[in-house]
Amino acid sequence: MFKLNDWLIFRVHLTYSQLNQLRKISAKYLFEGAKKSFQQYEKTEQESILYLLFAELFNIPKIDFLANKNLDWSPLQQQQLDDCLTRLNNHEPVQYIIGKTFFYDSYFNVNKFTLIPRPETEELVQLIVTDNRLTSPNIIDIGTGTGCIAISLGKAIKNASVTAVDISAEALSVARENAVMNEVSVSFMELDFLKNRGRIKGLFDIIVSNPPYVLESEKPEMRLNVLEHEPHLALFVEDNQALKYYEALLDFAATNLVKNGCVYAEINEQKGDEMITLATAYGLSDAVIIKDMFQKDRIFKAYKKH
Repeated sequence: MFKLNDWLIFRVHLTYSQLNQLRKISAKYLFEGAKKSFQQYEKTEQESILYLLFAELFNIPKIDFLANKNLDWSPLQQQQLDDCLTRLNNHEPVQYIIGKTFFYDSYFNVNKFTLIPRPETEELVQLIVTDNRLTSPNIIDIGTGTGCIAISLGKAIKNASVTAVDISAEALSVARENAVMNEVSVSFMELDFLKNRGRIKGLFDIIVSNPPYVLESEKPEMRLNVLEHEPHLALFVEDNQALKYYEALLDFAATNLVKNGCVYAEINEQKGDEMITLATAYGLSDAVIIKDMFQKDRIFKAYKKH
């Protein structure tokens, strides 16, 4: 099997035709070789990542490895694989390497400017879809990132009018790509919500946000693939201002929700009680905290009753 060190020596001497010359290799041999070179994560997660990598970048499905098929494999493919393994060993998330991830019921492009969507956020989307009783709700997603929340809601609620806001031009570029790819109409705005939310006009039936909520003091608990590669702007908040995004969100909701409209947010598991208190302070009603699949306080929702 070709190794990365071999390529450092011989890559310069190989012609294009040699790089693309196919040879037969057993799927098991290829997979086991990749596992030996992949030094991060536990076995089950490691194998899941490799199956995803082979399927997405080399079009080799998991079933081919399980059946130990004989595969056509080229030096160029080995070079690409070795480069990917180097990136994985540097803690880069596989989603950034393949350039996409699956969320809710669709694929979304991701890159270093966007947070990788989490399963807990799928639960947030599902809750909104289940709660909704309106034929054509007006929805706004604050801090949209990849656009996964806004686009998933627009796809699931066919006649919804969806607006999505983010401070990052780079993230919005990805979100726009994702809207086109998923054939969903979303109105995007580049905006510093903390400072300029007054520029957002109109009333909304649903306001949703997944703002930065990981405390700076929690950084030592974070995995390196997150800490070293995902955008800190979308992740972290200062401990002494832990609720600043939520204060802005609920201030906006108090003004821009229709009567009986609802605001939803993903939250830090430590902040549920404070969020209930904050909702009352901003005149919102029926505030509740909903646990996620890991039984952690994760989703906040409240209504505007007047």
